[in-house]
Amino acid sequence: MTPKISDFGMARIFGREETEANTRRVVGTYGYMSPEYAMDGIFSMKSDVFSFGVLLLEIISGKRNKGFYNSNRDLNLLGFVWRHWKEGKGIEIVDSINIDSLSSTIRTHEILRCIQIGLLCVQERAEDRPVMSSVMVMLGSETTAIPQPKRPGFCVGRSSLEVDSSSSTQRDDECTVNQITLSVIDAR
Repeated sequence: MTPKISDFGMARIFGREETEANTRRVVGTYGYMSPEYAMDGIFSMKSDVFSFGVLLLEIISGKRNKGFYNSNRDLNLLGFVWRHWKEGKGIEIVDSINIDSLSSTIRTHEILRCIQIGLLCVQERAEDRPVMSSVMVMLGSETTAIPQPKRPGFCVGRSSLEVDSSSSTQRDDECTVNQITLSVIDAR
C-alpha cells in the first residue's frame, strides 16, 4: 500500500513515482497541513501521516483542529492534547460522548494508545513520524511497542488582537449539534 496525497489539487502535482516534492503554491486545509508543507511547500508521504494524526486526535477528542482549547486561549488542538499527554492526563482529552458510548467496549489503555499514535503522527519533524504502514500495525496490535512521541508541529501563541469574544456565541470546542456529524464535500 502506498499512501498518496488525497487532495486532488495536490495529487495532480505529485508524480506517480515521487515520494517527496516541493511546490511554490500551498494548497489544502491548514489545520491538516504538515509544518514542512505549510512553511516550505515540501510534502511527502509523511505529510499524509500528519493529516491522519490530526484526524485521529479530532475523533478521540471530539474537537476540531481550529480554535483554542485552554483558559488562556493559546493552544490549538495539537497543543492541547500534547499538554495533557505530558502532564499524564491524556484521558482527559477524550470526548465525553465517546466515553459514555464506548466505555463498555473500549479500555482506557486502548484510548491512550490511540492518543499516543496520533501524537506520533503529528510530530514536528517529518523524519520522526512513522510511515503509514507502521501506524496500521500499531493500531492493529496491542503488543507492538510504541515509542514516546516528540513535540507536535503546532503554534503555541495567539495575539490578543486576534481574540474577539464578542463575534460569536458558539463555542469552538463544539463540533456537532444533536450529537451527529455531517460532512459536506465542496468542489473547488
